[in-house]
Amino acid sequence: MEAPAGLTLDTPRLADGASLWRIARDSRVLDLNSSYSYLLWCRDYPGTSIVARDASGEPVGFITGYLRPNAPATLLIWQVAVDHAQRGRGLAAAMLDALARRTGRELGVTTIETTVTPDNTASNRLFAAFAERHRATVRHEVLFDSQAFPESGHQPEVLYRIGPIRVPDVAAAR
Repeated sequence: MEAPAGLTLDTPRLADGASLWRIARDSRVLDLNSSYSYLLWCRDYPGTSIVARDASGEPVGFITGYLRPNAPATLLIWQVAVDHAQRGRGLAAAMLDALARRTGRELGVTTIETTVTPDNTASNRLFAAFAERHRATVRHEVLFDSQAFPESGHQPEVLYRIGPIRVPDVAAAR
């Protein structure tokens, strides 16, 4: 998928950290990390993350991810967020496709993992559609059940393991 009209997909920069924190905060559905963590993410993991920018260059969406230390061909997607004004335009899917292409080509990523709570319909659809678009197998298992969390009421986190990814640029890189 391509970025929606008027938006560009880019690598995060340190200066984007505060905007990413605000987008996550304003989503009202993501677990909000400290503002400091978004700054660190932009500094330390730009190659495994992506940001969508509007015509003025301001971030309007992002995906943060990292390579799993014991599985370096696996990209763990940490957070996906899209500004309210940009929702419904396919931006999350475009960012995910672009990030898979880039990390496949540059880092040899062949598998994507993420965790999603059962009630997060949008994320469940996003990752199921990604797997279907790229003819990839999806495996699900509970990674962290409700009892693993220190606070009560947290839903289980279901691990999605998607791969091998068949993105044209990924296949060409091998």
